[in-house]
Amino acid sequence: MLSTIPLENQAFISLSNTREDILSGKYSAKDLCLHYVKKIKSEDRFNAFLEVFEASAMQAATVLDEKVSAGFKGKLTGAIIGIKDNLCYKDHRVSAASQILDGFESQFTATSVQRLIDEGAIIIGRLNCDEFAMGSSNENSSIGGVKNPLNTEYVPGGSSGGSAAAVAAGLCMATLGSDTGGSIRQPASFCGIVGLKPTYGRISRYGLIAFASSFDQIGPLTKSVEDAALLYQVMAGADPMDSTCSIKPVEGSIKSSKPRTFAYLQEVMDSPGLHPDVKAAFKHKLEALTSAGHTVKGVSFPYLDHMVPCYYVLTTAEASSNLARYDGVHYGKRSAASEDIPSTYFNSRTEGFGPEVKRRIMLGTFVLSTGYYDAYYSKGQKVRQLIKSATDAILAESDFIISPTTPHPAFKTGEKADDPIALYLEDIFTVQANLAGNPAISVPLGKTAVGLPFGIQLTAGSFKEADLFETAAQI
Repeated sequence: MLSTIPLENQAFISLSNTREDILSGKYSAKDLCLHYVKKIKSEDRFNAFLEVFEASAMQAATVLDEKVSAGFKGKLTGAIIGIKDNLCYKDHRVSAASQILDGFESQFTATSVQRLIDEGAIIIGRLNCDEFAMGSSNENSSIGGVKNPLNTEYVPGGSSGGSAAAVAAGLCMATLGSDTGGSIRQPASFCGIVGLKPTYGRISRYGLIAFASSFDQIGPLTKSVEDAALLYQVMAGADPMDSTCSIKPVEGSIKSSKPRTFAYLQEVMDSPGLHPDVKAAFKHKLEALTSAGHTVKGVSFPYLDHMVPCYYVLTTAEASSNLARYDGVHYGKRSAASEDIPSTYFNSRTEGFGPEVKRRIMLGTFVLSTGYYDAYYSKGQKVRQLIKSATDAILAESDFIISPTTPHPAFKTGEKADDPIALYLEDIFTVQANLAGNPAISVPLGKTAVGLPFGIQLTAGSFKEADLFETAAQI
């Protein structure tokens, strides 16, 4: 018998709880999907959703109800999930929040998305983001920026700002984002939720519109560590469609009460840009971990100031190569002013790309150009190896590297819009995991005196997500 309690009065608890409710017949997937469709339409004042897939979502929910009646018990039965607008979903539009892909419809589904669907998840819509995932505030979207649902005068973080805002506002149960230098963890911190960047190669990138291929990773944004772990378990694993995807078996969940060793970077604690409320809460957490029997130690990491420059040299180079395919010829926007092949390329790209994407394409083309390749790109790869080696050395002696996720809470919309360097420095604590390829998770830590949330980040050894979830849940 279906529940007589209106769905709007039933608070979302967890993905597993939703699954149990639908399997037990408390309510139907169709009713649940309709509830969230209505909720998005009436409550999305934040520009989080670019499009609600109402027709396909309702159809999927109807089919799911029939499958449940026939005995289907998928791990994500009834999960209402939004996807960042750089993940492909067959027969649905995807644009990476860019005019260059205006009107483009995907011909296939990303592996990560398909694996969620196979376990009973319903994809409810595509979410706003910084154009081609290039940004730390979600102000670079060509469709307009996203507002932080906790305080609409502030940014939600980026580039997965729409994904974070949708979860924080309760517009769907969980979302997928992509993380190239912190684009899942930073908005998770700003919006007070959980965000995971898995080990590079742990989740297939097939169907993800590329920004920087050796950095990009798909991951979940959720209300809890439990939900993040569940989505990760479903998505992770080898994929013949992605040659960079690891064939290592996916670890199951663990339960451990043994004391852990946490290393914090002394340079982070001494950083002049660390917000006093963030620093105080972080120090308090370190003291609490010590009191609980864990080992906390400060370590030196001399490359902190080199990480962001290294990251931007390498990622812009990869972006320059990846975005060359958007030329106004094959798909997406073609300028009306095109008269021949050169003008088609020039005008379509000039009109289709936003200023930040153009900036990074030009930077990347410069560092790859003759006479500058060795001075910038080649040197950047050597610095990346130094950072990875130093990170691995710390994690050989410690279970986790612990740090604030961001130096400060969310900032006001427009506050840093005219200073790209300030926005690039937003990634100072998160880029290490992408440069080294390690998994990292952001969980809520506290709030400032004015109620803005901020997070704490754990980074673990490669493919040690199970350890990460177990400890993050305790924290």
